[in-house]
Amino acid sequence: MSRMAEINLTIDLDDDDIPTRIVWEASESSNAGPAHCQSMMLSLWDAEQKTIAAIDLWEKDTSIDDMNQYFYQAIHQMANTYLRATKNESVSKLIHKFGERFGGTVGLVSNGSDKESARGAGLDLISLAEDNRERGV
Repeated sequence: MSRMAEINLTIDLDDDDIPTRIVWEASESSNAGPAHCQSMMLSLWDAEQKTIAAIDLWEKDTSIDDMNQYFYQAIHQMANTYLRATKNESVSKLIHKFGERFGGTVGLVSNGSDKESARGAGLDLISLAEDNRERGV
């Protein structure tokens, strides 16, 4: 038995067509009603054309610190998704390592062994991903 799910995006734009507010809502979401987000990346794969269509938006008042955190987490999420889709642990770990190097470069985590952030305790997403894999998440 098949069913349909919907994802709706509403983007408020200023006079220069720059996003000022991004709101999303999904029929399968546990959120009650629309939820605000500050940035988004939507990637659509066309297997026939072997190309990606991408929509990358962020609100004009989004800080660089927020974008750094967003990309840091997005890189690790891509590694997790890649692992689930391909079962290729070595490439997934490579993507996670790149994410940690990115995090170190932008000051989210230290490149040392203690994973201590310049702003406090950093996220150790490599360990989190390994724990999730071991638990079958």
